Amino acid sequence: QFQLVESGGGLVQPGGSLRLSCAASGFTLDYYAIGWFRQAPGKGREGVSCISSSDGSTYYADSVRGRFTISRDNAKNTVYLQMNSLKPEDTAVYYCGARAFHCTNYERDFGSWGQGTQVTVSS
Repeated sequence: QFQLVESGGGLVQPGGSLRLSCAASGFTLDYYAIGWFRQAPGKGREGVSCISSSDGSTYYADSVRGRFTISRDNAKNTVYLQMNSLKPEDTAVYYCGARAFHCTNYERDFGSWGQGTQVTVSS
């Protein structure tokens, strides 16, 4: 069964940092782009960042560019999202999804979603 498992969420104060992990189960990430999406209470799921499989190109939403960094470790079959300078508006459930090779802007293009990990930024 192809599935992704997110971890690393938690409660952090504004300005703090967290590192989320997205680990693959049942398949290798080598040929897959991985996208991070988030869903805040009462809102739709929005794209946060993506890393392609081919050349490792990275993409970020304007709201997180300069604060978040996506990376991949194919040897560990895991993609990471380093989140720095966190703001209360970053509070959401964070999900990762996979698609073959290249990133897109559309949630519908990704699959093998995990259960999500809660990130809460509050003082």
